[in-house]
Amino acid sequence: MCVMSGVVLCLGVFGAVRWLPLTWLCSLLAGLGLFMAWRGSWKFIHVALRTIRRDLMCLVVILRVRFSMCRNMRNRSTIPALFAQMVTQHPDKPALIYEATGEVWSFRELQEQCHRVAHWALAQGWAEGDVVALYLESRLSVVALWLGLAMVGVEAALINHNLRLHSLQHCVSASGARAMVFGTELTEAVSEVSGSLEPDMVLFSSGEQNNEEKHCSLQAQSLDTLLACSPKHPPNYTLRKKFNDKLFYIYTSGTTGMPKAAVVVHSRYYRIAAFGYHSFGLRHNDVIYTCLPLYHSAGTVMGVGQCLLFGLTVVVRRKFSASRFWDDCVKHNCTVIQYIGEVCRYLLAQPKHPSEAHHQVRVAIGNGLRPSVWEEFVRRFRIQRVGEFYGATECNCSLINIDGKVGACGFNSRILPSFYPIRLVRMQEENGELLRDSQGLCIPCLPGEPGMLVGRINHTDPLRRFDGYVDKDSTNQKIAHNIFKMGDSAYISGDVLVMDEYGYMYFRDRSGDTFRWRGENVSTTEVEGVLSRLLGHADVAVYGVSVPGVEGKAGMAAIAHAGGQFDLDAFLIAVQKALPSYARPVFLRLMPSVDTTGTFKIQKTRLQREGFKPQDSSEKIYFLNSRAGRYEAVTDELYSDVMEGRVCL
Repeated sequence: MCVMSGVVLCLGVFGAVRWLPLTWLCSLLAGLGLFMAWRGSWKFIHVALRTIRRDLMCLVVILRVRFSMCRNMRNRSTIPALFAQMVTQHPDKPALIYEATGEVWSFRELQEQCHRVAHWALAQGWAEGDVVALYLESRLSVVALWLGLAMVGVEAALINHNLRLHSLQHCVSASGARAMVFGTELTEAVSEVSGSLEPDMVLFSSGEQNNEEKHCSLQAQSLDTLLACSPKHPPNYTLRKKFNDKLFYIYTSGTTGMPKAAVVVHSRYYRIAAFGYHSFGLRHNDVIYTCLPLYHSAGTVMGVGQCLLFGLTVVVRRKFSASRFWDDCVKHNCTVIQYIGEVCRYLLAQPKHPSEAHHQVRVAIGNGLRPSVWEEFVRRFRIQRVGEFYGATECNCSLINIDGKVGACGFNSRILPSFYPIRLVRMQEENGELLRDSQGLCIPCLPGEPGMLVGRINHTDPLRRFDGYVDKDSTNQKIAHNIFKMGDSAYISGDVLVMDEYGYMYFRDRSGDTFRWRGENVSTTEVEGVLSRLLGHADVAVYGVSVPGVEGKAGMAAIAHAGGQFDLDAFLIAVQKALPSYARPVFLRLMPSVDTTGTFKIQKTRLQREGFKPQDSSEKIYFLNSRAGRYEAVTDELYSDVMEGRVCL
């Protein structure tokens, strides 16, 4: 039986032969034979037969992406150069559609807009490696701005348009930006931090003026006017950057502290988009609908990247609307949609609408789709294929669910586990510290055992690179050594996953000081800093709490309050001004003191365990009623209503 199973495996591998060099194929077959001889048990044979097709499908995808990336490296390709090739293939095909206005840019028109941006950047005297911060809501010009800047080697910093005050100022300064382009809809937010920006920071605005007085005080130049006068032909400029050089920055919450600027190089952008295209059966004539923000890698890389690199049409919506979602898909003949887990849940919560039965959507691509929501979502909206994946902007251990396994965010082969060098390793639940064996190496998790996801780093391999962040200390904190073998290094994801006996991976939780809410990563230390400043530097502990039937974790803040009056209304007003909606505490806990260690570090284990259930008469717990616009005391009755889903968060 061992020999028979080996034959089956080998025959399957030959299905991928045209993607493998001869040396790779021989090594793979030899490895399979030896491995089968060593592991020739009935259980392993069962697993191998159940997973060989999946593994070979993924092997083909990996090899296609690897070969194309090697070709691009040899050709010293860049994203602007690859986009230019796509323009020559179908210049008049719609590239981007802006749902809000119905504006359509063909591939030629998008390229011309990029040329205008490139000429403008050169006229400013910017050189390769200079940074320009982009702070705008989603619109077509966001794509033209970062891509046009990239044509002359200038790097964009894509800033979350929900950020305000200290968080906004931090992101702009951390990027080292020489200039900032902001949407006029964000004029007030920019005016609040203008005094904290670098004195030589140049400001440009884009969009219709709606606050003339504040706009004038900022002394911002009208970018729209400047671009209208800018040539639309290619600039006379030879880009010196190559495939592994910096393209732009996307901010990520990381595991602690303020947002960090993750470095996205040209090869990483290509890798993410290419894996999405080849893994989930996308086609050149597909139309993608994205309502995800363009400061996210999901929207601007996985989504827009399909347009720039593979010629698909992308419909951009300024912000998500559950009631208009399927109407938009029908209107624009969309065949692919992007989601995060919350999007799918919101769509299911909508009453049935005629358009949901008349769309042409074939594929849904995204992450965070819970198993219970998954099956109902597919059944109700007739989605043929769900392309679930796991990944972060900066990580080198992305996962893909290539065969539609419900609930899984990806897999690792049980037949050849070292072919894709990622691993779940044991860790201490309390602090996320990796556990080691007697030799000092990390301990792999067994199937069913939760562990930290890590990925081996190899800077000579474009699939294994870790480019890190602008801040070197932050980069070093995400790297650990002696993981797979002595002397190696690996990227530490900070995420806890669990693997079943077939190698399917399931997301379990985020370790450290980050939780996910409304599709966004919330840094607890960042929110703690904001709230502490608002409350006169009081002790504040921020953490996520689980609510039955709700994706992610709701934010909760435990505040040291010695007694007396606590003005909830004033606090809410200040919080709404200082924090984006997804980072505002859903629950408050006022208590005499917050648990701290001997070195005054705040302890959250007990607080997280107790959640938002009323505990002690000396403490008060409040719930943010978003519909009423106020914090309300959590009574036993309200607690039951929230737990049983009668109150909507």
